[in-house]
Amino acid sequence: MDGLRACTGPDGVAVLVFDRPHRRNAVTLAMWQGLPEVLRLLAGRSGVRALLVTGAGGTFSAGADISELSEVYGDPGRADAYHAENVLAEEALAAFPHPTIAVVHGSCVGGGCQLAVACDLRFASDGARFGITPAKLGVVYPAVPTLRLARLVGPGRAKYLLFSGELVSAARAAELGLLEEVLPDGELDARALEFARLLGSRSPQTIGAVKAALAGPPEEAAGAIEPWVRRSRRAPDVREGLAAFLERREPRFQPPAPPGR
Repeated sequence: MDGLRACTGPDGVAVLVFDRPHRRNAVTLAMWQGLPEVLRLLAGRSGVRALLVTGAGGTFSAGADISELSEVYGDPGRADAYHAENVLAEEALAAFPHPTIAVVHGSCVGGGCQLAVACDLRFASDGARFGITPAKLGVVYPAVPTLRLARLVGPGRAKYLLFSGELVSAARAAELGLLEEVLPDGELDARALEFARLLGSRSPQTIGAVKAALAGPPEEAAGAIEPWVRRSRRAPDVREGLAAFLERREPRFQPPAPPGR
């Protein structure tokens, strides 16, 4: 669809690109609305094991399209509907059944940073800049991304970012807990792809259980992980992993089944 581009490779790594480089990949309402379906289709493709999320033209995303927000905030009902779509898109990305890595070049601001935070991991170039800017616009940030940010970096650091709306460097973002890796710009894409392939070689059973356990509040983790525990007693992953260790070879875990199978 317009503004979103996706593909999958034979290595099991899917790539989702925010593709409006002429507007620094600002996210339109149509993109927010279309993202859940694009993610559903990618998740359903046989053999997909990991997802890279990035932006075209050397920028991750400058955030929500401000020209649209100016119109949306002319009517309270439209503003409510807009933020509902925004949150649904974020939740769809967070719920993607395989590991997701945000690959950040350039600006990662506002709604763009919201989507990066919804990924499992974030790798960035050393020239990237990050900011969450509703306080500059008078926008009340929805509860879902506010809490997700606080779980990632801690309440104090979330307040630091949300209160100020200031842009921070990749090095500072890593100090705050926003990033897992910072690399030279020319090395970022290759490293992210390499790491995605590595994750694709790991047990889908283990990864799925970790995602389930960490998706909600701590008091719900035991219940969320229980189906994975029960499945692990029958799935071949443990037998294959132990056999590979004893035979001193790389394990060959079965590809994950698409959701619902």
